[in-house]
Amino acid sequence: MKTALFNQLVQADMMRDLFTEHLGWNKPSNKFPIYVAGFEGAFKPLAERNSFHVLMADAAELPSPSALKRIDSQLRPKAEDYIAIFRLKGESKHQLWMVPVKKVEKRDLVSVEFDAPYQTEYLAQKLSLIEFGIEERTTIVDVKARVHKAFLVNSEQITKDFYKGFKVQHKAFAAQITGINDSVRDADNRDKQWYASVMLNRLMFCYFIQKKGFLDGDLDYLTHKLEMCREEEGENKFYRKFYKAFLRRLFSDGLNSTERTEDFKRDFGRIPYLNGGMFDSHELEKKYGDIDIPDEAFDSLFGFFGKWRWHLDTRITQEGKDINPDVLGYIFEQYINDRAQMGAYYTKEDITEYIGRNTILPFLLEKTKKSTKETEKSFDPEWGWVWRMLRESGDKYVFDAVKKGYSDDWRSAIPDEISVGLIREEEREEAMLPVTESHLNLLERRRLWNAPTPAQWALPTEIWRETIERLERCEDILSKIKNGEIHSINDFITYNLDIRQFATDLITEANRRGYIMWVYRFYDALRSVAILDPTCGSGPSCSLR
Repeated sequence: MKTALFNQLVQADMMRDLFTEHLGWNKPSNKFPIYVAGFEGAFKPLAERNSFHVLMADAAELPSPSALKRIDSQLRPKAEDYIAIFRLKGESKHQLWMVPVKKVEKRDLVSVEFDAPYQTEYLAQKLSLIEFGIEERTTIVDVKARVHKAFLVNSEQITKDFYKGFKVQHKAFAAQITGINDSVRDADNRDKQWYASVMLNRLMFCYFIQKKGFLDGDLDYLTHKLEMCREEEGENKFYRKFYKAFLRRLFSDGLNSTERTEDFKRDFGRIPYLNGGMFDSHELEKKYGDIDIPDEAFDSLFGFFGKWRWHLDTRITQEGKDINPDVLGYIFEQYINDRAQMGAYYTKEDITEYIGRNTILPFLLEKTKKSTKETEKSFDPEWGWVWRMLRESGDKYVFDAVKKGYSDDWRSAIPDEISVGLIREEEREEAMLPVTESHLNLLERRRLWNAPTPAQWALPTEIWRETIERLERCEDILSKIKNGEIHSINDFITYNLDIRQFATDLITEANRRGYIMWVYRFYDALRSVAILDPTCGSGPSCSLR
């Protein structure tokens, strides 16, 4: 969508036309406003596409990131998938868009705010990605994929752009470190390269917490302290060089210590204690006692960091230069995994998410179930509200990847030359299972099944044989859910269902029904759980999570 047209529609207060006339969305099937607790305004339906909703609400003030999370928890039971547009009362041109997206099967909230026409180009570009043709056939999975792809640009492409600059800064920073095998060429000096990574990771972490005001309430704490060290250098005071006289003490006596002397408070201000191991005295600092880094190294680094907007949440601003904690994980993935000699390895989020989801949540739900007779009744396969909620959930807990291309009529909707290879129920009865390919001339009927599946139906690289197998499995799982054949927490693992979403919905439903003791029992289980991760490191991404 062209930015000029987007601005024109916003200024003319034609937000519904934006979606229904220009982006190919449909008029909302439900035109009644949606009210949520904790928010004074009402959400008016603007448009929808395959049950993906676009909502708008006028607000006296735009919600904060924490308020957006509360609003999302209230909206989800009424509109699971949506784009929510908050408009400042009396100012149709000042808006904040919130979009829940899934990254590694985890729900994040992405927000984009603008209050002037020159700030809207970034959002207008995103809207071009969620435009649909009049005759285009889509499912909710297709719409979600398009919307999520559009609003996940921040955590993918922008982070990669940041990493390109990070590599340049890392090389320049390492070159200015002294006191670590100075006679060895920088490119071959493994310890110097390693220590540069240690320092940059510490400083990136500090950038996040300073932007939240946690470093003496100063959003530019590090830059201001660097300037102060320069002003006082040479005087008969504590400060000399930034690295030796300030940073090392900030790390060891501040962020890594619970004790605060009056001298420390005067010189450093209010500093939090962070129990994560990142600011412990590093083994390289113990091995090399004369490490030093000139102030000029920090000029360049802080100048680079200052070009980006640092957030502890997933908001996006119109500049498209936003960095959130995901960047630290990405840097570990790209930088550390290529340097195994450092003795550091990064486990990607999709792996840790899968392990954590399928071990911790089953434990918590089983412990909740067994905590009292009342909670055990709630898990009764036939009468309990837990499994009744699952039976009535449709395809909600089946992952989108499994549902790609699925619909109730998928067997008749796929091309005839492919559907001819499906075994019809009457054929199964006549052949008296098991049916082999030779029974029904399936080799001939399925001769095209090894061809690539079109994108409308397929996951990446799938052929028709794989697509058909996945759709049949999806059909079987949905049948088991509807018929009540899934009534064990471990079944969520067996059938690869979204147990994270299920657990979240159980807590929400228990609270809605007034089953407060059920929520308390789950909280007790959460407080008592003990987790042993023998491979857990002390990297910054661990600390931020």
